[in-house]
Formats: sequence, structure tokens, C-alpha cells
Amino acid sequence: MSQIQEFNEYRAKMNEVILGKNNKVINRLFNLDTNTYMEGALSTKTKEMLGLVASMVLRCDDCIRYHLGKCYELGITTDEIYEIFAVANIVGGTIVIPHTRRGAEYWEELVATGRAGAEVEGK
Repeated sequence: MSQIQEFNEYRAKMNEVILGKNNKVINRLFNLDTNTYMEGALSTKTKEMLGLVASMVLRCDDCIRYHLGKCYELGITTDEIYEIFAVANIVGGTIVIPHTRRGAEYWEELVATGRAGAEVEGK
């Protein structure tokens, strides 16, 4: 199983468990998070790039994977991703480098998987 599939399946499974408990505060927090990234004065693309930088600076690998997946879905290019990585490393310092490595590995898999999917579908 790819790390992308493993991450997405685990995230979906555990979100279902957490949201299924119907805790008003947690459910509202999840809803607020969802609404934050919707189109507004800033585009969803811009918000996802900001989320990726913040996640890298805060050193949350799960958040980094999530935002990389969203960035990929939104058509953000590899060149743009590496500029985002550069901003995160300048803001967060060299302690962010290991997270950049793992983020780069995840991005490479997203791109490779996307290409494989495109070839299978004839795109």
C-alpha cells in the first residue's frame, strides 16, 4: 500500500470515529477548519499554500501530507511546491529540513501516482 493510500484511509477512518462521537466542540472545530479553506477573499489555492507553510513550520507531518495532497489536487506545480518549501525553511529555520525531506518524498509519490493514473486513463 502506498503511503498516500495509507494516510488517506487512516485519516478517513479516524475522522469517522472522532466525528461519530458527536462532541459539539470537536465537530464545530472540524467544520471551522473546513470552512477556513473555502474560496473567499483568498483563493483556496492560496489558503492551501499558507496551510502547508504553517504545517511545515509547526513540524506536523500529517498536516504536511494533507496540505500537499490538497495542493496536488489544486494543480500546484512542483516549482511552486519547492518555493513553498523555501518559505517554510526560512520562516521555520533548519529544524524544518527533515520535514522538507519527508514532504518532498510524499510530493514525489503524489506526482508519480498521478502520472500513473493519467497513463492508465489515457490522459
